[in-house]
Parts: sequence; C-alpha cells; structure tokens
Amino acid sequence: MRARLVVLVSGEGTNLQALIDACADKRYGADVVAVGADRDGIAGLARAARAGLPTFIHRVKEYSSRADWDTALANSCAAYQADLVILAGFMKLVGPRFLDRFGGRCLNTHPALLPSFPGMHGVRDALSYGVKVTGCTVLIVDPGIDAGPVVAQCPVLVQDDDDEAALHERIKVAERALLVETVGRMAREGWSVHGRKVRIGS
Repeated sequence: MRARLVVLVSGEGTNLQALIDACADKRYGADVVAVGADRDGIAGLARAARAGLPTFIHRVKEYSSRADWDTALANSCAAYQADLVILAGFMKLVGPRFLDRFGGRCLNTHPALLPSFPGMHGVRDALSYGVKVTGCTVLIVDPGIDAGPVVAQCPVLVQDDDDEAALHERIKVAERALLVETVGRMAREGWSVHGRKVRIGS
C-alpha cells in the first residue's frame, strides 16, 4: 500500500512540487492525494491543479472560531484518508482538534537545526548569532512552535558573505531534498514516535 499524503500550503508550493515529482516514481511509496490551503490565488494551488490533484481551502476568517477552523481542516484531511499530512510552507498553526486526529502523522519543516533558532526568523537569527553551520529540520508537529520531535536534519554551511536571502535559498534546496527523502522512507519503512525519539523502520 502506498502512503496517502495530504499537503497543506500557503504560498509558492516548492516543497509540494518536490513531493509531486517524487511520487511520480513508482518506487517512492507514496502519493499526494490532495492539497489544502488557507488562502486562494496562490502558486501552490496552481501546482496542484496542473498535477490534477483535488484541492480544498479553509480561510480562518470564514469560521466563527479558530477551533472550528481547526476541525474543518482536520475533517478535510481525514476525507482523503491521509496517512501523513505535510505542512509545506503552511503559515497557520494547527490546533488541538487537528492534532487529536493527526498527532504523530503531521510533518513540518524548519530552516534551522532545531532546537536552535525556532520561530519565524530561523535564518535571520542564525546569521545574527554568527553560527558557522545551520541547516533544516523535518519534525513531527506538536502543540508547540517548532517544538515537536525531530525526524531528520541536514546541515548547511554558512558562508562569510552570506546574507539572509542567499543563505535561505541554499537551505530551501537542502530542505526540499530532506523532506522528499524523509517522507519516502517513512512511507516505505514505517515509523514510530516514542517521546521525543522518532524511529523510521522496524
């Protein structure tokens, strides 16, 4: 059985595209079955349309409460029988109702080597601190901000002349590769979460 992936996006969808491309290989072990968003008119939804994938949109402002939005998002992911939900540049925090249904099965990426430099400005913060090595992280989503168990990480060297844009671009390249590799392994080999330890395979 190939794992069923629902991918949530808020912008360009470059990580989504990397997953779509990877899933074209029969050996990959997974298929993107739907794409969700928190806004319309974004490139990520256009990528989904070009790939012939069903989409859904849940705008927070259209719900009477954040909890109702959270429930609707979970219901849509469940409707596609998601084995894994991938937050691919999704700029909203999922809440308790979502995690009640997809806890341990929801992945996010972060442009730093967690637990260092969590939050919205991981690349900027790493540069400001003066580290020589940063990178990217794939993590299990939990109620915290970039606080869930780490699944995989990849280092990226900081160059002396790096600015935030240049460094972030190199991290994005590493992030796409790491996400594709990690999701594929999880789909083919299975995974388990024990506290803060994530193990892929038996």
